[in-house]
Amino acid sequence: MGEGRLGKLLQKRALLRFVQKYQPLGSGEPEEEPHEECELKIIEQEKEVAVLPPKDACKCHKEDLARALRVDLQTGLSEFSVLQRRSKHGWNEFSVENTEPIWKKYLDQFKNPLILLLLASALVSVITKEYEDAASITMAVLIVVTVAFIQEYRSEKSLEELHKLVPPECNCLREGKLQHLLARELVPGDIIYLSVGDRVPADLRLIEVTDLLVDESSFTGEAEPCNKTDGVLLEAGDITTLSNVVFMGTLVRYGKGKGVVIGTGENSQFGEVFKMMQAEETPKTPLQKSMDRLGKQLTLFSFGIIGLIMLLGWLQGKHLLSMFTIGVSLAVAAIPEGLPIVVTVTLVLGVLRMAKKKVIVKKLPIVETLVSTTSVKLALPLLNLIAGLCYLSVLTPSTPAPGCCNVICSDKTGTLTANEMTVTRLVTSDGCQAEVSGVGYNGEGNVYLLPSKEILKEFSNISVGKLVEAGCVVNNAVIRKNSVIGQPTEGALIALAMKMELADIKDIYLRKKEIPFSSEQKWMAVKCTLKNQDQEDIYFMKGAFEEVIQHCTLYNSGGISLSLTPQQKALYQQEEKRMGSSGLRVLALASGPELGKLTFLGLVGIIDPPRAGVREAVQVLFESGVSVKMITGDALETAVAIGQNIGLCNGKLKAMSGEELDQLTEAELSSTVQNVSIFFRTSPKHKLKIIKALQRAGAVVSMTGDGVNDAVALKSADIGIAMGQAGTDVSKEAANMILVDDDFSKVMNAIEEGKGIFYNIKNFVRFQLSTSISALSLITLSTVLNLPNPLNAMQILWINIIMDGPPAQSLGVEPVDRDTIKQPPRCITDTILSKSLILKIFMSALIIISGTLFVFWKENPKGGITPRTTTMTFTCFVFFDLFNALTCRSQTKLIFEIGFFRNRMFLYSVLGSFLGQLAVIYIPPLQKIFQTENLGVLDLLFLTGLASSVFVVSELVKLCEKRCCHPKHTKGSHN
Repeated sequence: MGEGRLGKLLQKRALLRFVQKYQPLGSGEPEEEPHEECELKIIEQEKEVAVLPPKDACKCHKEDLARALRVDLQTGLSEFSVLQRRSKHGWNEFSVENTEPIWKKYLDQFKNPLILLLLASALVSVITKEYEDAASITMAVLIVVTVAFIQEYRSEKSLEELHKLVPPECNCLREGKLQHLLARELVPGDIIYLSVGDRVPADLRLIEVTDLLVDESSFTGEAEPCNKTDGVLLEAGDITTLSNVVFMGTLVRYGKGKGVVIGTGENSQFGEVFKMMQAEETPKTPLQKSMDRLGKQLTLFSFGIIGLIMLLGWLQGKHLLSMFTIGVSLAVAAIPEGLPIVVTVTLVLGVLRMAKKKVIVKKLPIVETLVSTTSVKLALPLLNLIAGLCYLSVLTPSTPAPGCCNVICSDKTGTLTANEMTVTRLVTSDGCQAEVSGVGYNGEGNVYLLPSKEILKEFSNISVGKLVEAGCVVNNAVIRKNSVIGQPTEGALIALAMKMELADIKDIYLRKKEIPFSSEQKWMAVKCTLKNQDQEDIYFMKGAFEEVIQHCTLYNSGGISLSLTPQQKALYQQEEKRMGSSGLRVLALASGPELGKLTFLGLVGIIDPPRAGVREAVQVLFESGVSVKMITGDALETAVAIGQNIGLCNGKLKAMSGEELDQLTEAELSSTVQNVSIFFRTSPKHKLKIIKALQRAGAVVSMTGDGVNDAVALKSADIGIAMGQAGTDVSKEAANMILVDDDFSKVMNAIEEGKGIFYNIKNFVRFQLSTSISALSLITLSTVLNLPNPLNAMQILWINIIMDGPPAQSLGVEPVDRDTIKQPPRCITDTILSKSLILKIFMSALIIISGTLFVFWKENPKGGITPRTTTMTFTCFVFFDLFNALTCRSQTKLIFEIGFFRNRMFLYSVLGSFLGQLAVIYIPPLQKIFQTENLGVLDLLFLTGLASSVFVVSELVKLCEKRCCHPKHTKGSHN
């Protein structure tokens, strides 16, 4: 309230000064009517000022720009103008509307079919006075729902985080004074001053520049900073071609400039990405779909049981209401209420293991989706926060299916590559060739003379030494703490000198003059003299080969200058083209006493090379059936060079440009996109198109990236993976997963964990459902056949504890098998309950039921059921349960292959359950509660031998599958 009144007061005072400033000379007090008319007119004119699209602003002359934005380029805007414009255009920031109240978001979590079924079970338990069951089910539901709610609430923070890329402060000219303001205060028409290290606070049309270089890699994917001018453009092309416009959130690498604000907040180019993210919804993950399907299947199964029991009871002439109660109770017993908790715990532990490997997962189910990704697109919170987030996200309806990811789409710059320009090849003027190892600006690596592989230092080779010396001297970059201040290309030359132990050679020269680089002349030169020596001045030049060679009359040969012949020029030109075609950025270097009489020294090849481990990761992904696609804003030659270097598509590359992509219909793109491995000259809209096309084609897509231009694609992909160090805030918030140390090969750890998690869930489901079906069948058969109940209520409760307790949950923490990564992605349409798994569940259940009924029949005397009968039957069922858990540790591998002692938690759980069963049999107070009696040693040995049959048969089935169905198995699911 107070802030509004203060604003109006400032506006009134500013307007009064503004109007009085233009009062005619000699006039007295201004008349009321003219004053009001003038006020209204000025307000109207200020509100008519609109933002200028970059493609229009780039064509405007300075005078036209000033007229359109009603600003004096020498003094800037007045306070009055700023207030009026802000009332129309708002603050220079992004606002996220929270349309749904928190309580509604929380209640929405109860729409999950499995949650509704569990609540129905709890209600039935209350009606039948089974209060312990009702309490445990309700507690499980509350945990699951709360976890899901917190995850969803947190995941929407990505939009709010966009403002973090907007710089908090800037230098702005207002009322003739240079002021230091918050970036959020800017309005269209403000005059901004830029210098090295500044983040651009809004979209600006430049009106003055001095050697201005701006890093736009977060928008365009181009590693090299863009050279900016203040001239008028005749035609407006793509945003990468607008050389007189700079965009919000980009970074000034070199030089200085002055510009007029043409777009703020959501009306900036950054705002376009923001709007696209707002319109984009995070897709449901495969695991969520699987769990939804499982919930519906269990519901149908439960109602089927109720109907069957009621029908049989009615046919037998029993009371309908009592049969309904029995049917509902049986259905409740059949529901594995521990399933959501085990899924949650399994995912949480998987995420914690990944956190130790420096892979942060913000949404637990995402790990599992990685297993099934079809196409991969190559693009830090505290550990306890991660654990919490992981826990939250496990049971949400958006949980992905493990092992479905089969395509990875990746951004190139900063993801597959380190976004650190590096010299990789040298060619001297006398024909010496050398290759350079090491990546980045840390100076680690060596220069190897080819073909001998001799390591070169200082001037051990005169020609190479003079070439490196020139690159170091004609240079304005500085390397501090392994990062470059200045142009990345110049930083690469300094790093090269560090590898040759020549980094300090620049200090022996005194620079007298510099001729800066410009896009017109395409070269840079410095005039130097040796310190403390009375010698001639010497020029050092670097730039494009075709420009530098024109200033050369000589070439260097082992330290001696020889005349440059047309044949030599042709050889250099041929070498320059060869290096360029391999994706290198080629710089020519020369030195000499005069600009027209320089000595040509040679060529330097620079590239943003692949990160360490990327090639190996791509190879493993390819072998496991995962397709990797590279999406970049770079040119074709550079993209193909990197693609070949990392072994993309096993060397069989097919490329498509953003322009070609725009010309295809949705149907054409969906059929074409799967065969393309490299997309070049792309924008954020193109990235989104590619992901949508792959998803329409049935792929589960993972996207990796680090820039603002990747944010929309990261959010729309099934799995968004951001870089932890080089990634922008918005990319990290939009992503589901963060690679802490920017190591793309860590994706392999994520996929491995994802597959392991899915297989562990399948193991648990097999164990729990086989136990559940066995218990349900025993009770159903005794009810239908009018037999005595083989188990009493307390014994059933104890079995339920084993079914949902430690032995079951310890299956969820089975260590990931080493062969997991080699398995192909599973189909997204596959359910957790596959045909193979259902057959194994019923096989185990049949063995358990048969063995338990045999013991029940054997121990059932003619006089009726005795405590020994129920004790033997009860213990037999529990032993069957424990052996069944042992074989459920893997669906395909024998127990001897996975090892008895690899999962210690499982061993402790089984041992605890076994000791607990002995306590129930032999401790008198527990005997009264469970209605049991002592059993002899022979009884226990007999029950152990019988119960082990479920383990032996399951292991024999695995052995048969290995020998008879090996080819089919290798293509199918694992573990």
